[in-house]
Amino acid sequence: MKFNWGHKILIVYLIFVGGILLLAFKSSQQKFDLVQQDYYGAELKYQEVINATKHATELGVELKTAVRGSFLHITLPPIFQKSETIGEVQLYCIADEKGDMTKQIKSNNGELVLALLTKMKGNYIVKLTIQNNGVDYYFEKKIML
Repeated sequence: MKFNWGHKILIVYLIFVGGILLLAFKSSQQKFDLVQQDYYGAELKYQEVINATKHATELGVELKTAVRGSFLHITLPPIFQKSETIGEVQLYCIADEKGDMTKQIKSNNGELVLALLTKMKGNYIVKLTIQNNGVDYYFEKKIML
């Protein structure tokens, strides 16, 4: 059978349509992790985070983090080292929701130690919300595990 230009156009068109259908199928199978399930509720509470971030920046000291072995050491600013500090630390995995970790914390000396799981590799954001003497503070720091 001899192919004329009409057959060649039909073959190219069918390959194009098949490619588009394949891309549509593959994209429907893709998993997208949301940062938060309830965006509206989180947005209503975000002014509290803004205020806590403002309090943290007024201290003029950044959060210090260090990974030693399978532990994450977080050193709080000096103001928190003499009194009891309570709060929550969240390790937010940028790439995968399954890598997220949230822990309640309590510190009397300004040093926090978190045990890391062996599967925790990649880029993370440490989100630390603490309360000291009735004032909320919020710190964020990017780390690589």
